Amino acid sequence: KINKRFFKFQFIISFILFAFFIFLLIYYTFSRKNQEKFSKQLIENYDIYKLYSNNNSYTQAKNSSTDNLFGIIEIPKINLYYPVFSNISEDLLKTAPCKMYGTSPNEQGNICIAGHNYNNNMFFSKINILTVNDKIYLHDISSNRYVYKVFELSEVLESDLSPIFDYNSNFKQLTLITCNNFNSNRIIVKAKQKL
Repeated sequence: KINKRFFKFQFIISFILFAFFIFLLIYYTFSRKNQEKFSKQLIENYDIYKLYSNNNSYTQAKNSSTDNLFGIIEIPKINLYYPVFSNISEDLLKTAPCKMYGTSPNEQGNICIAGHNYNNNMFFSKINILTVNDKIYLHDISSNRYVYKVFELSEVLESDLSPIFDYNSNFKQLTLITCNNFNSNRIIVKAKQKL
């Protein structure tokens, strides 16, 4: 009789834990979809802003969400198209990729953009499949499009900041950074701007 009670108690606890984990999974999925939806809304706001940016009254009353945007990153090979925030924080990283270092695309130096890897199709989850000579497009807030070609892919330790500061100052370079969720390293994609 004691064994029966113990197994019944164990079954109830197991069922509650199972239900809790299912709830967490659903919540996590829902949360990620909402972030993706918000990111797409930012793109729409950005596109509307660009469309009407010559209108002075609209420029003064534009949505503040566009004030924080650096531009848009586009990688056709992996179907990536996201706004890029001009600064970085954990909350912003949950919404879209963020510029973490560098100036503007038309200046020499290294622009570093970080994005989360959710191991799905969101943000920078698929940059590891890029290869040398793949194209990356960066659109600035003035509607200029800059073309970059991948020249190097690597992986570094989480604490290694050298990809940010290791660049040829004679080039206009773009560095993409994301996590490798299997070993806690960072996946690095480096590209040079085409003239």
